[in-house]
Amino acid sequence: MFLLNTTPDYHKPLDPRDAETLGIAAAEEVERHLSFRDNHAATPLVALPRLAAEIGVATIHVKDEGHRLGLGSFKALGGAYAVIRLVLEQAEKELGRSVDVAELHSPEVLAVARTMTVACATDGNHGRSVAQGAQLVGARAAIFVHSGVSDERVAAIARFGADMIRVKGNYDDSVREAARTAEAKGWTIVSDTSWPGYERIPGLVMQGYTALVREALRKMPEPPTHVFIQSGVGGIAAAVAGHLAIEFGDRRPLFTVVDPARSACIVESARAGHPVTVAHGEPTVMAMLECYEPSLVAWRVLSRVADAFMTVDEEDAISVMKRLANPVDGDPTIVAGESGGVGLAGLMKAVADPAIKAALRIDANARIFVVNTEGATDPGKYQEIVGQSPTAVAAKNRAGAEA
Repeated sequence: MFLLNTTPDYHKPLDPRDAETLGIAAAEEVERHLSFRDNHAATPLVALPRLAAEIGVATIHVKDEGHRLGLGSFKALGGAYAVIRLVLEQAEKELGRSVDVAELHSPEVLAVARTMTVACATDGNHGRSVAQGAQLVGARAAIFVHSGVSDERVAAIARFGADMIRVKGNYDDSVREAARTAEAKGWTIVSDTSWPGYERIPGLVMQGYTALVREALRKMPEPPTHVFIQSGVGGIAAAVAGHLAIEFGDRRPLFTVVDPARSACIVESARAGHPVTVAHGEPTVMAMLECYEPSLVAWRVLSRVADAFMTVDEEDAISVMKRLANPVDGDPTIVAGESGGVGLAGLMKAVADPAIKAALRIDANARIFVVNTEGATDPGKYQEIVGQSPTAVAAKNRAGAEA
């Protein structure tokens, strides 16, 4: 499915709340917070010149979030950042003064953090970030996972000391159960999706994602003309689209949101012109994007600044994983998890369809930006799909450099 944005809010200015959350000053503050993380480093921006030539565009740049903060996903930027912000804010209330991130490990702030429990629902990656953030500040974390989350992903979260709580059903069921339990127990929900009356914390999570956009723009020879970003509840797509709209204004790149066909809540919202919940069907291999209800904050942004919406199928996601692991001669390999290369899969599908290619004005001058949102966060699943271990795929780049 492919749709141009015809919603009533298209081309309207961002809501002032979202403009502040995703603006340049906020993004700079996120980067300052990151500078206090021990293992922080900017993730690679990878050029794929041979693939660009093959499909007839000028450039393709991939921001590879598989290297982010030891968690293997862009989500490392959101949940942990929100947890840190919330702890600092609580410390300010209790200490009666402003508290800077430089004081994060001071005895006074640690004492406050030890009284706090943060909770969230997750498909895997967001929960890992929240758990890591809680461990960093000395808070407790309770992470709710639905029945479709693999044991390997659960173990990866639990290693940060989080209490793991299994919930029957799907991701949306786990979101509701996390919210219900947190309210009953007085915990703080740190969700990457929003609902009526709950917007600020998901906004902080989205704010954390703006760091990857700032890093990418600093490395690009020229700004992109086209951006394809995958979507679950919409947070990463909205963060990138919103920040680019603020950065470039009328010169912003043409932005396409890419959904799994089996859980296309953002695409269906675009078709309806308002947020909709889609029916649960057969699970998608794109597990980190298997969401059936959009984040209201994310939709508010995307309805204004996304230009198009499209879906990709199961075979599209699998094909792009294999293609990045076995690239066109001369291009580097990229380890992309099941959801990681979905934006690139959207590009590949768009250029293969003359009508979509024309609607998006993709030509030989197009400069494409996509994000590999996750590496092999479930290595066993990755090897099952690609036929090679993530370690073996990554080693190809080292072998090429040594040749």
